[in-house]
Amino acid sequence: MTGPGLLLVVIVAVLFATGFDLLMQRSLIRIVVGFSLLGHGANLLLLLAGGPAGTPPLLGAKGPGRTADPLPQAMALTAIVITFGVTAFLLAMAYRSRQLRGGDEVPDDVEDRRICAERRRRGEAPDGTPLEEENPGPEDGA
Repeated sequence: MTGPGLLLVVIVAVLFATGFDLLMQRSLIRIVVGFSLLGHGANLLLLLAGGPAGTPPLLGAKGPGRTADPLPQAMALTAIVITFGVTAFLLAMAYRSRQLRGGDEVPDDVEDRRICAERRRRGEAPDGTPLEEENPGPEDGA
């Protein structure tokens, strides 16, 4: 892999990692920015998968081996448009949520907390498996 290709792979990895980190935050604006970064990373990945640039894919070109593949470019353009629309929708929803509640924090799910507390009272873990009486530890003398 060449230097510019390796640099693009690192940029895609950083965009995905930062996007997922922001997506897991509680602030709606950070979630929207994380979604946008994931979209940018996916677009760069599509362009990177298209291979090196070649001559335009026009009829009468030098040959099929020297032309650029137009499919990744078309998919990236479509992904840009879709990401723009979804980002605009998410920003509108975050703005409306801020207007209604005065903040952009995602609230805790009250029903989820109630179910977890009920399962703890019954002696089950949150995933439904029975809780052990004692935590398993290392053997004595080990």
